[in-house]
Amino acid sequence: MNIAVVGAQWGDEGKGKLIDILSKDKDVTVRYQGGNNAGHTVVVEQKEYVFHLLPSAILHKGKVCVIGNGVVVDPKALLAEIDELAAKGIKVTSSRLKISGLCHIIMPYHRILDGLREAKRKNKIGTTGRGIGPCYADKVTRCGIRMIDLLNPRVLKAKLEDNLTEKNEIFRKVFNSQGYSLKKTYDEYLKYGQALEKYITDTAIFLNKEIDNKKSILFEGAQGTFLDIDFGTYPFVTSSNSIVGGVCSGCGVAPTKVDKIIACVKAYTTRVGEGPFPTEFSTNLKDEIRTKGNEFGATTGRPRRCGWFDSVLVRYSVILNGVDELAIMKLDVLDELEKISICTGYRYKGKLYKQFPLDFEVMANAQPVYEEVNGWSSPTTGIREFKKLPINAQKYILRLEELLKVKVKYISVGSRRDQIIVR
Repeated sequence: MNIAVVGAQWGDEGKGKLIDILSKDKDVTVRYQGGNNAGHTVVVEQKEYVFHLLPSAILHKGKVCVIGNGVVVDPKALLAEIDELAAKGIKVTSSRLKISGLCHIIMPYHRILDGLREAKRKNKIGTTGRGIGPCYADKVTRCGIRMIDLLNPRVLKAKLEDNLTEKNEIFRKVFNSQGYSLKKTYDEYLKYGQALEKYITDTAIFLNKEIDNKKSILFEGAQGTFLDIDFGTYPFVTSSNSIVGGVCSGCGVAPTKVDKIIACVKAYTTRVGEGPFPTEFSTNLKDEIRTKGNEFGATTGRPRRCGWFDSVLVRYSVILNGVDELAIMKLDVLDELEKISICTGYRYKGKLYKQFPLDFEVMANAQPVYEEVNGWSSPTTGIREFKKLPINAQKYILRLEELLKVKVKYISVGSRRDQIIVR
């Protein structure tokens, strides 16, 4: 069975842990979009691994990991990630890692442009400054440099010449900033190509052959549904399709090949960076939950904004992604609360919204309508069966199922690999 895992909130839902658990039973794990602006954290035997580009399935012996064409790759960051794993005793070989030759490459000018553009904006996006947006922009405007180009010196040089002619003008005239040297950039990226050549292949052909040979595939996305470039809280979004539809364009596999879709959500809600967040906590509760849930970005270390569970938001995710099952992560973070609120609607200018509003002004200013439930005030971290959870924790999960109209299959009660309830 081929499974896709997506985030159903604003990212950081704990997909890394779920992917780590599911990937041990899959032959191939594929990352289909995003860049090194996202991170997955996995804890194995008290050792923490943070992944930015590599699928975390690389931790399982004999499993193949694929970086699909929908991912934008910073080759310097990827090579550093491979070296870090090697230092921990995990060797990344060409038989275990396949990189699409069609991946677009993050260049040094993309990172600089990212920061300069953000600095000039009146309404800040909250970018990580990793160059993701400018790289995707070059892809769309058809001037991007792809992974396969790093293996052809003539093509790389020609594309760099065109890009630097334009980009250096922008740096000088728009941002009053220094441009880039063609030779230095060319030499640097040619070396990256040489280092990565053994991994580069046509991953669409590879994946479809594996499927034809009855191998099982796990598709993993970065970020979450409401950071999707089309369906997220635009413009405070990422620059790719983080919904399940991104699987097809991001790795060259037809939608008929995806058998099941699992969405990850936290038992509450978090968001990094700017943008609307109707259920955001007051300062005191935000600090308490942030500390207990270790809510700091895996890639940037930025503190995450925290709030109550938003069923309006997640129900829209369930619809957009055709979700078959839910994974509720970090239930244990709510263990000490006496009362818990669930958002069931928004109110703006006297109107009640039971569906996610498209109008940005409504989303940015809406007041959440809450349903309050009793907490369980009891630890859940040692529990491995649903029926052994405190009764109010069971009721909380069952109520979320009613509101979201989809079953909860997995419940995480801690950061370790084994702290999971499978129903």
